[in-house]
Formats: sequence, structure tokens, C-alpha cells
Amino acid sequence: MVSPVLIQYGLPFLVQVLTEALQKIDSPVAQSASDSLGRVQDALSGGAIPPEQLAEANRHAESLAMMQAEEAKAAYTQVNESLRAEVASEDAYVRRMRPTFGYLMALTWAAQMTALAYVITFRTEQAHLVLEAMESLGTIWAVGLSVLGIYVYKRSEDKKITGAPSTLPQSAPPARPGQRKLND
Repeated sequence: MVSPVLIQYGLPFLVQVLTEALQKIDSPVAQSASDSLGRVQDALSGGAIPPEQLAEANRHAESLAMMQAEEAKAAYTQVNESLRAEVASEDAYVRRMRPTFGYLMALTWAAQMTALAYVITFRTEQAHLVLEAMESLGTIWAVGLSVLGIYVYKRSEDKKITGAPSTLPQSAPPARPGQRKLND
């Protein structure tokens, strides 16, 4: 995505920032890119690139940024519509999808941590293998926990907006015939 900084300051600023950032990376590819960008920066500051072409490049970058912002806005709108449809659904499972997903994530996390604790405690010689295997699951957990975080955030937001009632009863339910009250 083209940064709003690029739109505000233009291509010469971006070239300078990238040149300096790439110089700090210890890689032949990054150093080569930094050298190339340094030559572009010299051409920009030395007037080798006409101001009209630079202005056109800045306009192009601005239009790219606007298109990408519109794409992001459309994606966010779609996600919000999906969440609203879920909340408004009369289907019990659709309404309970978030809690179900949350409980499954918690159960899976607990099982994994219990297994890890067991291996570290009782199978110490194999612990490094299990830790390496768990490290490779980091991306999967990041995705799942991110989805869960969005679910929780959106549900909290929905409750604030709609003033959703608490799930706890406000008063004791009426006694059934033949049933004694607790205070009796």
C-alpha cells in the first residue's frame, strides 16, 4: 500500500527513507537496492529527472493510494455486513458461532499447553523437538487468535451500540407450583 507519507512528501522523500533503511540491512541484495536507490536520489536532487515527470509520479502514487484505500474500505464494509448479519440471524448456531469458536480455541490451547508441560516435565530429552514443533504453529495460532479477538471486539462493540441485556437474570424466576422459595 502506498503510504500517505508518500502522498504528502512525494517520491524523493520515499527514496531517501528506503535508501537509509536498506543501508542498515546486512544483505547483499539490500545493499544493492540501497545503492540503486541512492543513484535515483542523486538523479532526483541533481535535476536529471524533470519536475514534470516527478509530479506525474507523485500523482500516480496518490491515485494508487486512493484505490487501495477504497479496496480496504470495501473489505471492511463486507466484514461488518457479515458480522451484522450474524448478530441478526435467527439461526441459533449462527448466533452461537463466536462463543463456540472461543471455547474451541480455549480447549485446543489448554490441550496443547498441557501436552507441552507433560513433555517438558516427564520427557525432557524430547522437549526441544516439541518446542520446535510448537514454534511452527505460531502462524496458525496467530490467525485463530486474531479471528477470536475480532469476534470479541465486535461483540463488545455490538453490546455498546444496542445496549444488549446482560445474560444474568435481573430477578429470581417465579416459583413453580409446589416449589418452595429459598427464603422459606
